[in-house]
Amino acid sequence: MSAVFIKIHNWENPIRVSSSYPLSEGDVVIIESSSGIEAGIVEKCPVSDKENQVAESKDGKPRILRKANLSDLKVLKDHRKKEQEILEMCRREVKKTELPMKVMEASLSFDGGSITFAFIADGRIDFRDLVKSLAKKLQRSIRLHQIGARDESRQCGGYGICGRELCCAKFKGNLPSITSEMAKIQHIAHRGSERISGICGRLMCCLAYEANQYKEMIAEYPAISSIIKTKDGQGIVKDVNILSDEIKVELENKSVIIIKKSEIG
Repeated sequence: MSAVFIKIHNWENPIRVSSSYPLSEGDVVIIESSSGIEAGIVEKCPVSDKENQVAESKDGKPRILRKANLSDLKVLKDHRKKEQEILEMCRREVKKTELPMKVMEASLSFDGGSITFAFIADGRIDFRDLVKSLAKKLQRSIRLHQIGARDESRQCGGYGICGRELCCAKFKGNLPSITSEMAKIQHIAHRGSERISGICGRLMCCLAYEANQYKEMIAEYPAISSIIKTKDGQGIVKDVNILSDEIKVELENKSVIIIKKSEIG
């Protein structure tokens, strides 16, 4: 038995599922989970030993029932048409209730018994009345799932200021947590949030690529505001450029010099 990564909803990360079926990337499979019967797409197989350590779905261990047959694919095609109608209905209801939320997508479970709506909002939303209204109109179990701005970008796709495909869309695994500390370590926090933020308005995913390397390298340099000795006298470290191996130092007479790491006394 092997393991594969399967994506059920566009806005969610793929989950690891054990499989006894010979599967290929792009295959559609029918899955049974604690949420019911769902359809998913195989995003990666086989899973490497390292990836095999990734936890399975929080909803329990899903089970692959079968690789989708022609009849299953017809059901899914019909679902896609219904989902667009359901999405528009939900958006009309949201507009009526004036809830501060944006509904991105509707997803019917494979068995048609439940509908999941993905939405974005700035904070917590009391959508209990909306759920009741939708359940009454659609006669199905309703679930609303709040997603973040980065999830929205991953779903919509596009290109970043670097000219490449958005990292969140290109890389299929879990999105790493991007922190301001990563920008500080790489000495680019001073550029301003607008220059280090992606189209989602959050810190760019690529800040995570070299953060660990910078952390290791910066440990070999004096800290900002620390006092060091140079051939021109004692001074305070004002800035460090790891890539050019330059340290900006303000001497006691207020003059500023640029030295290399090897020139520290």
